[in-house]
Amino acid sequence: MDRMLYVAMTGAQQTLRTQALISHNLANVSTVGFRKDLEDFRSMPVFSTDGMPTRVYSMTERPGIDITQAKIMTTGRDMDIAIQGEGWIAIQAPDGEEAYTRAGDLQLDVNGQLTTATGQPVLGTAGPIAIPPAQKIDIGEDGTISIRPRGEASTEIVVVDRIRLVKPTAQNPLYKDEYGFMRTKDGAAAPPDATVKLVTGALEGSNVNPADMLVSMIQASRHFEMQIKMMNAGQENANSSDQLLKLE
Repeated sequence: MDRMLYVAMTGAQQTLRTQALISHNLANVSTVGFRKDLEDFRSMPVFSTDGMPTRVYSMTERPGIDITQAKIMTTGRDMDIAIQGEGWIAIQAPDGEEAYTRAGDLQLDVNGQLTTATGQPVLGTAGPIAIPPAQKIDIGEDGTISIRPRGEASTEIVVVDRIRLVKPTAQNPLYKDEYGFMRTKDGAAAPPDATVKLVTGALEGSNVNPADMLVSMIQASRHFEMQIKMMNAGQENANSSDQLLKLE
């Protein structure tokens, strides 16, 4: 009975974690550049002191993310960018290390530094990009940033920097960190890739499918109910066994 309760209990516990992951995906349906987290169940053996497996328990894993490209929406805003196909925008994460994102809703802070909408500095050829006061800012498909300085003629164009665009290889894959940004597995900075191209005046949405996530949430709820029923059945069997022992 103990083993039955243990298996059902761990199954219910891990199903709750799956529901939390699905809820996180649903909460980011409208988040620019968001990549859906994947979930997976597997059984893990529990070994006794003599090294023999005595039971199993469930474990929920996040094996990776769905990197399928989402729909690109035209905004007409000069500082909105979206990546065509594969590739990532290099940014500086809150811990100061290099990370990557697909969120291209760029902003200028009070110091003229180019950042994401959440405030992370965008990286260029030599670190965070700073843009001097300008009447107009243009971002090319290769990430080159050009400006028309204030007070200058419309023909006066100055190249400021180039957004660092990367495409990590399968030998050094990406994973999602605790901030929701992508990083290389070995922590090394990915080299710039000239094949990565941008669409200006557009944003890439989230690749979360709300209908699929709602179906997954219903399935997880039913799995949780099944585990609870198994726990109740185990308790009833234990009570019946106690009654039989008392008759003896």
